Amino acid sequence: VQLQACGGGVVQAGGSLRLSCAASGRTASGYVMGWFRQAPGKERRFVAAISPSGTTKPYADSVKGRFAISRDNAKNTVYLQMNSLKPEDTAVYYCAADRWLGVVTTTQNNYDLWGQGTLVTVSS
Repeated sequence: VQLQACGGGVVQAGGSLRLSCAASGRTASGYVMGWFRQAPGKERRFVAAISPSGTTKPYADSVKGRFAISRDNAKNTVYLQMNSLKPEDTAVYYCAADRWLGVVTTTQNNYDLWGQGTLVTVSS
């Protein structure tokens, strides 16, 4: 599976963006899909993840109530809808895939496959 993230850009605080991550090469339906982000000068951190069925969706506390993860297995695509964006959401956002073994992990070391990242800049 290869992952291609897109949808980043520059947005004003309070605005919205939707990121997409398309998987190719193999169906993504057997994978947990996750979003992580890395702000300038900081470590990469977990944002959200979604189980193959879409029923389990853990979020980082910092984005709960503002971000929503979803997936379309028919299109092999996962989305991250980001609303009420804040300057502190500025980061490179990465999508990742973890083979489904019955648990949705938020630990980035468990994810085997990574996309190239897309930059989100939120201006104040």
